[in-house]
Amino acid sequence: MLSMLHKSSDIEIIDAVLGGNQAAYADLVKRHQRYVFTLAMRFTKSREDAEEVAQDTFVKAYRSLSSYQRSAKFSTWLYTIVYHTSMTHLRKKKVNTTSIDDDANFVQLESYQSDADQYAVEKKSRSFYVNKAIKNLLPDDATIITLFYQGEQSLEEIAKAMGMEANTVKVKLHRARQRLKIQLENLLQGEVKELL
Repeated sequence: MLSMLHKSSDIEIIDAVLGGNQAAYADLVKRHQRYVFTLAMRFTKSREDAEEVAQDTFVKAYRSLSSYQRSAKFSTWLYTIVYHTSMTHLRKKKVNTTSIDDDANFVQLESYQSDADQYAVEKKSRSFYVNKAIKNLLPDDATIITLFYQGEQSLEEIAKAMGMEANTVKVKLHRARQRLKIQLENLLQGEVKELL
């Protein structure tokens, strides 16, 4: 049964969970944990806080699974929960974040089991610079960029997840891209200077 669930859609797994197969929820968690953790990390800038937010998100999602409206993607609904859970967590903590220059956070974000060799390879890759630049963005900008490009969410899905109008998201996405471009140019310019 479990091997079949790995090939099932989110809706089929949700139906299984609601039908009494509570163990099937682990498949949903595995399927979505990277993006939930990534978003939580974007907001909290701390692995410990991101893990707590991710765990809280999945607990809240499990408890509210019967209220999930099937008109939206499960991931959109889930990202709405992680967004609100992150904001609540930050308010409680009074935004005690780590430095945006802390490369250890980036490594933890990309891989739970990274090592020095993997880090050296990653540091030279395009995704390293993109993720580092995203970390320097405001939380809303980072969320929109992450959901659109990494989460492959539509403007309408992002709007629903963030409680905004689709046109507002479109404008914010455009502005976030411009800010991301500036961040990337600054990062890459800094790298070039270090090499000279």
